[in-house]
Amino acid sequence: MSQSMTPMEDALRTKITEALKPTTLEIHNDSHKHAHHQAMQGQTSRETHFRVFVTSDAFKGKMQLARHRMINSLMKDEMAKEGGIHALQLTTRTPEEEESRK
Repeated sequence: MSQSMTPMEDALRTKITEALKPTTLEIHNDSHKHAHHQAMQGQTSRETHFRVFVTSDAFKGKMQLARHRMINSLMKDEMAKEGGIHALQLTTRTPEEEESRK
């Protein structure tokens, strides 16, 4: 059994999909854009910074902060891990909000 080359992205996708049942989920690994930052010096992980777009009914009636806390809570282990996720840029919408943007 081979080990995944993208374990953090895989964890994001799996945990968000299982917990939030999204109608849209886009995950972009932006780690390469931050590799030169002082805080990233000495890091060997190529999975530290992500942009995530999620559309889910689970966000109905919740403010943006609560939605972000939902995702951050799902990813707490990966964010606490040495060499784990350092930053998540989140865009969270309900299906209705997504539809009104079109």
